[in-house]
Amino acid sequence: MEALLTSAFISSLLTGAIIAGIPLLLAGLGEQMSEKAGVLNIGIEGMMIMGAYLGFLVAWATESIWLGFLGGMAGGMSVALLMAVLCVRLGLNQIVIGIGLTLSAEGLTSLLHHFQFSRTYPRLPAPVRLDIPMLTDIPVIGPSFFGRHLFVYLVFLAVIVLAVLYRKTALGLTLRAAGEKPAALDVAGGHVTLLRSAAVLFTGAMAGLGGAYMANIAAGIFIPFMTGGAGFIGIVLAMLARDRPVWVLIGAMIFGSTLSMTTALQVAGSNIPTDIIQTLPFAAVMIVLVIFGRRAHLPSALGLPYERGAR
Repeated sequence: MEALLTSAFISSLLTGAIIAGIPLLLAGLGEQMSEKAGVLNIGIEGMMIMGAYLGFLVAWATESIWLGFLGGMAGGMSVALLMAVLCVRLGLNQIVIGIGLTLSAEGLTSLLHHFQFSRTYPRLPAPVRLDIPMLTDIPVIGPSFFGRHLFVYLVFLAVIVLAVLYRKTALGLTLRAAGEKPAALDVAGGHVTLLRSAAVLFTGAMAGLGGAYMANIAAGIFIPFMTGGAGFIGIVLAMLARDRPVWVLIGAMIFGSTLSMTTALQVAGSNIPTDIIQTLPFAAVMIVLVIFGRRAHLPSALGLPYERGAR
């Protein structure tokens, strides 16, 4: 027990929570907007893995992390575009299409990786940290929270921006109307299909960024199926957080802590079997759903295609 209270263990746990939590946070924020607009984006896992692959490919080819992030956004949005066309425009089942897109993206990226990198497995150089003066020197928590890549700080800023957008702007109210009463929004002059499509593309961009962060900064390498269900955890975070991005942030850090527990316990010298530790994130998801799932408020029209004039 004393080994779990050392500064090395706590620092390792906090650092791991940030590294593992950022992709979950990005996926959850993206899914949150999609759900507010009435689209249940089950395909977010496929958007993340495509973002991870293209993000890594672009970063490796150009030797630029930031261009890699743009590549990750493009990868996620390419899958999201299919989701928008098939589900929003054509009204097909969102769950079936989402699962199909996820399986297709996982298979495609695995195949492409096999032909391109299966023998070389290239790695990216370590990311450049942006240390915040004075704050980085705080014992234990300083390096974990205030010695990260600039991208991490921008993600935290995005939480604030989205919170303001949902609460203080007309666009936030319009998004809510698209998910709650799309017919009323249509009568008022809003374009439900266009708004939902834009929300799905935003989800793809955020999920793609999460995948690119996972490959380019967290791991420095792309590995097939490396997202490991992070997109599905993002869906859970979005559902439980309702329309509060800050709750997505808190949830992402909690689940990130469980994901990083393996490394932290190894630092502490624990003898707990790795297989048991690796089940913690999924056990945490089930526990949270049992406790808070019934209180989650989902939009009335979530998952339902909208057709003008239909009853």
